[in-house]
Amino acid sequence: MTTAPLLGAGVIVPTGDGRVLVGRRTTAGEPPTWSLPGGKVDLGESFEQTAARELAEETSIVLPAADMRVLGLLLDHELGRPRLTAAVLAPPSLAAAVVTEPHSCGGWERFALDALPEPMFYPSALVLGCWRSELGTPARPGTHRYPVTRP
Repeated sequence: MTTAPLLGAGVIVPTGDGRVLVGRRTTAGEPPTWSLPGGKVDLGESFEQTAARELAEETSIVLPAADMRVLGLLLDHELGRPRLTAAVLAPPSLAAAVVTEPHSCGGWERFALDALPEPMFYPSALVLGCWRSELGTPARPGTHRYPVTRP
């Protein structure tokens, strides 16, 4: 039996001054980690639309999907089924981030790139590595990276 893959987007929201938005992930049944905003693709959505929607749903920060840029695709099998995550770069924003989903997020903060908190949620660490290679984490077995090239 084949298990349906998970499709999602992780959103990098830089500040323009060397920091990035990260949240305290407190999802029930999972160990606490730090995570970028993001989530699952809804039927009919592009990765850019998913990124804009999830960012607004999770933080109340509204940025247009047209300004989102897919940097790469990441495939892992950490959950016992395929998970495809798009690394999406949002335009810089200093808008206030609000905790809109307290059942899964303990707060949003902006961290300097050289002082990111740990442990990082595995897909978020991979997404950060698509943006800036020095921020990434070593890929675990079964993880594949596909950078997006632009003409």
